Amino acid sequence: MEVQLHELTPVLSTAEQEAAQRQQQQRQQRQLAMSDTRRALVLDAARSVFAENGVEGASIREIARRAGYTPGAIYSYFDNKEAIYAALLAESLERLNAEVASARHSKLQPQLTLAAKAQAWFGFYARSPRDLDLCFYLVQGLAPRGLDGELNQHLDGRLQDALRPCELALQAMGLSPESALRENTALFAHGVGLLLLLHTGRIRLFGQSVEPLFTAYVEQLVERLNPGAFAALQGLDQPDLFGL
Repeated sequence: MEVQLHELTPVLSTAEQEAAQRQQQQRQQRQLAMSDTRRALVLDAARSVFAENGVEGASIREIARRAGYTPGAIYSYFDNKEAIYAALLAESLERLNAEVASARHSKLQPQLTLAAKAQAWFGFYARSPRDLDLCFYLVQGLAPRGLDGELNQHLDGRLQDALRPCELALQAMGLSPESALRENTALFAHGVGLLLLLHTGRIRLFGQSVEPLFTAYVEQLVERLNPGAFAALQGLDQPDLFGL
């Protein structure tokens, strides 16, 4: 059989093959890094556009302009502006979960866990009004419009993940699952109400500060559920937990 020279394929040594693989991996890593950077620029631009105009008033064209890209480039990362909003909310909820996870946990004193975890999510939103806006769709008028059911369900699940440690701590204090859920819902509702007063400035009407009000609610909750346990909370370092 006659073999043409151009049909011959050079055989690479093991070292040459490894070098080629490294080069390929480096190219892929650079491409991923560029993609992540561009995506981050789009999200940063969208965050400011949503804050100013809401989701309904925002446009892909304006987001692209602020990010320094063409509208067509945006669609290579996101299907629509609602998908961008969902990505921002997902990112926010991941940071929230990380903060709650890092809060102290006490197996022997669940009331300490309850206080620390509650103050973790409250402190997160107290420091980050834009994250609170995203969480409650305040940039588009108090309604989760534009997010499909499956995606909205997933995002709701991540918020529940951040609140669940408080619910488990309440169960560890002796409450049934149903009672723990009820108390945790009331705790969250109380905290959100204080956060809205804080970020709208309405708290000034009462001459109060939201941090001690929230702390007092948690302490009263602990004392009501477990009389005598209030003293254990005195060891908590409140300024560090709130970080304000």
